[in-house]
Amino acid sequence: MIPTVRDIDIAGKQVFIRCDFNVPTDEFGNISDDRRIRAALNTIRYCLDHDCSLVLASHFKRPTPGKFEEKYSLKPVAKRLQSLLKKEVIMAKDVVGEDAMSKASNLKSGDILLLENLRFEPGETKNDIEFAKKLKKMGEIYVNDAFGASHRKHASIYALPKLYPKGKRAGGFLLSKEINFFYKIVQNPTRPFVAVVGGSKVSGKLQALINLINVVDKLIIGGGMAFTFLKAQGYEVGKSLVEDDLIEDAKKIMKKALEKNVKFYLPVDVVVAPEISDNVPIKFLPIQEIPKDWMGLDIGPATSRLFREAINDAQTILWNGPMGVFEIDKFSKGSIKMSHYISESHATTIVGGGDTADVVARAGDVDEMTFISTGGGASLELLEGKKLPGIEVLEVDKLVEETAQ
Repeated sequence: MIPTVRDIDIAGKQVFIRCDFNVPTDEFGNISDDRRIRAALNTIRYCLDHDCSLVLASHFKRPTPGKFEEKYSLKPVAKRLQSLLKKEVIMAKDVVGEDAMSKASNLKSGDILLLENLRFEPGETKNDIEFAKKLKKMGEIYVNDAFGASHRKHASIYALPKLYPKGKRAGGFLLSKEINFFYKIVQNPTRPFVAVVGGSKVSGKLQALINLINVVDKLIIGGGMAFTFLKAQGYEVGKSLVEDDLIEDAKKIMKKALEKNVKFYLPVDVVVAPEISDNVPIKFLPIQEIPKDWMGLDIGPATSRLFREAINDAQTILWNGPMGVFEIDKFSKGSIKMSHYISESHATTIVGGGDTADVVARAGDVDEMTFISTGGGASLELLEGKKLPGIEVLEVDKLVEETAQ
């Protein structure tokens, strides 16, 4: 396993922390959900308690590399961080430019500097070693607490930690917690282990599903991806979202579930409408009766009851993906009910994926879940059995400085 910030000597040092402050914002640029900022506070406070000075770095959305764009600035994050920590956060005007370097070199114990959006620099997404070397000048210790970005081979995640020797690089508390939950759940879950997988497409979760079949006792499929499986079973699904090129894969997954004695659940009724809109008529229909020119946009009440029964005896529940188009109220009931059922269970409950976390927040069930992951893509890749570059690079005993490809 990776060393955590608690395992290395950080007292009085300047610590570079790679955070994940890629938070959602509304149309006015205000932060609409600060969960990822709050998730970084434990590591930040631990370092402050050890008289460190801190340089915090994060990406934010997808700006044009090499160009400063105000709407992608981390200034709102600095403001929110300051109010949460009740402590001044110094904001750099750039990433590795004159302002950032000057401010980083003048930090005193207890000071916090937040660099501008890492992706303003083209070297970040190119995993550029020269860019990483500039970042290294700002910290004696490297800490990765950005689980949500650890599946990417970017400079601040991959090239940078390679420049630090063992004992000078570690994972933050959030990163360690995420790894522990996902590794443990896949390798040694308390049974019965039930996975609830939703969302729009099978393609993004195909490998995770194949991997999960090997470890779960029950697999529940909801959301848009269910229609690819229903069509594979021969049902008429109308205009519902279907990935025709994955029908054979869907058949293989169902066949494998049967062979491995994994109970496999699909919707038995759905909420259908002619289109995705707030002001369209809706019908609750069994899956056998979906009209050709309508589409399924949520699970129906009978399916909600079926899924609740299926999770009743669970000791571990992993939930990734909503049950319908939850952003529109009339298609959100299935997802909200699922959140309530999972939160009311006696199981260890792990929620992965940004949309699923949004459903749980909307349902008011955040405090009832055992663990809510901050990383959608990263948690999926762990479930697929992959090694994440940002984690792998912290596990190695001895790293040789490499020129990034």
